[in-house]
Amino acid sequence: MLTIGKLAALAGTTPNTLRYHEREGLIPPASKGDNGYRLYAQDAAQRVHFIRQAQQCGFALAEIRALLTIPRQASAGCSDVRTFAIEKKLALEAKIKLMKAMPAELDQLIGDCVDDKRPLNDCPILNALNRVPVEITH
Repeated sequence: MLTIGKLAALAGTTPNTLRYHEREGLIPPASKGDNGYRLYAQDAAQRVHFIRQAQQCGFALAEIRALLTIPRQASAGCSDVRTFAIEKKLALEAKIKLMKAMPAELDQLIGDCVDDKRPLNDCPILNALNRVPVEITH
């Protein structure tokens, strides 16, 4: 069994990260010692690696928790994991598309705000951001 410090060193992370992952339900300790210390199984470092790899693929912790439950489902198969990955990829692509449009929006706002001597209550950027769309006001 590994203490949290030993697991953190083995997995290349910090005890605080492991405690956070525990609170998120990703890596529960196998047991607690008489002293109250968390004790982890030897294969816990493998799970930490899984979590890190999934994060690098863009999965949020809630999604990683869902991914970790798939193998425990009797009827689950590889296609379930593939579908999950495809959905994540599509969501990432939509987010990237949205983010690519953001610089043009900022260029417009910056272009509208060329007078550095304007008072703050007349700032075109703040005024544009405060503008409420008609559909919200009705």
